[in-house]
Amino acid sequence: MDSDSARGIDRRRLVGWGGLAAAGVVAAGAPLVGARPGHAAPEPSGRERIPSDTRPGGAYDRYVAKLAADGRFSGVVLLSHRGRTVLSRSYGMADEEKGIPNGDNIAFSLSSAGKPFHAVAILQLAQRGQVNLWDTVGTHLTGYAKEIAEKVTIHHLLTGTSGMKTPQEDVQRIFQSRKEVHDFYEQWARQATPEAPPGTPSSHSGAEVAIPAQIIEAVTGKTYWDYVQENIFKRCGMTGSGFYTRPQWLTDEHIAHPYMTQADGSRVDAVRNLDKGSPDPYVLGKNPGRAFIDAPGDGGFATAPDLVRFARALGDGTVLDRHYAELFTGAKLPLAPQVGGLARRAAPADASFAAYQMPVSLVNGQWVWSRAGANPGVGANWTIYPDTGWVGVILTNRDGAPLWEIVEQEIQAVTGRS
Repeated sequence: MDSDSARGIDRRRLVGWGGLAAAGVVAAGAPLVGARPGHAAPEPSGRERIPSDTRPGGAYDRYVAKLAADGRFSGVVLLSHRGRTVLSRSYGMADEEKGIPNGDNIAFSLSSAGKPFHAVAILQLAQRGQVNLWDTVGTHLTGYAKEIAEKVTIHHLLTGTSGMKTPQEDVQRIFQSRKEVHDFYEQWARQATPEAPPGTPSSHSGAEVAIPAQIIEAVTGKTYWDYVQENIFKRCGMTGSGFYTRPQWLTDEHIAHPYMTQADGSRVDAVRNLDKGSPDPYVLGKNPGRAFIDAPGDGGFATAPDLVRFARALGDGTVLDRHYAELFTGAKLPLAPQVGGLARRAAPADASFAAYQMPVSLVNGQWVWSRAGANPGVGANWTIYPDTGWVGVILTNRDGAPLWEIVEQEIQAVTGRS
């Protein structure tokens, strides 16, 4: 399973809303050094005017450009307002060996930022009457401990309150096929044990991700990967997104390679160096390239414009009916301030709540729905600001990017929070 907390990145949230359109790339004004811009949309008027900090050459643009110039950011940032791209910048290389630059056409590994896809898939089944959110694990699956099978519900899984504990993964294992990955995580999840009563927040239990994927497979008769590809990515028009395999990662020029920093300060392409692991204590020894394909329920790859398309589809009924989209992102449980990750920002949220696979926050009187993920050489975050029609995407493929700081700069630019 992918890490939520690598290099200080934690969980947050997202929701569907109207007014978003699939966005191209980007921005007007003189390009900053090293950035690869595109074009700008027409200027809105009146109360829809674009904050200066979000514009090309504005505070956010300059901040990211400085990180890139200092060697601290390689990837893509995108800001979209009501379907119009306001800012899109690309820095660094997607594949240094082949000389392929990052760009809006490049798919990046999402790590935990892809977990909301399984929540959307579950809600699709719920709105069709194929599952109920109060169904227990044992309603659809066998082989789980009695306490889990009879008491842990789908709602518990999606809110991270199952009370389960999952064994540590073998991060040194190099998987060689989709079947091997599928079989491993099917059995690994069944080793989960009750740690606290259901309704108790879990300590990042991997089974909370694996079990919903297994329920989706049991109900639909399809693999999780195929179901999401057909019923989410395809329906949203996310043509550059998918659950790519390691051979595709090595050969497809539209997939960004993850560059890990080693203990001696050198940087290696994780996919081409499976014998190397991360020295970071949060993900010690891990290498994302060893997973032949991301575990069911987790990860995936997406381009920045595709994540804007997903946001649009959440709001216009493409993937969920309106009431189920509201259920997906509605506040379920209050969250106390956290000490790590995105909560480690100078301007904390006014209030935060758990939703389905994403917390939701009030910032400066506005809803901010976001989801982050990280692995060695991987960082991803996408945020929707439903009150004002903004979407922000940050994707990086190199260690060292201060992802939580970039997110805070984005939030400040969009909401005016200082």
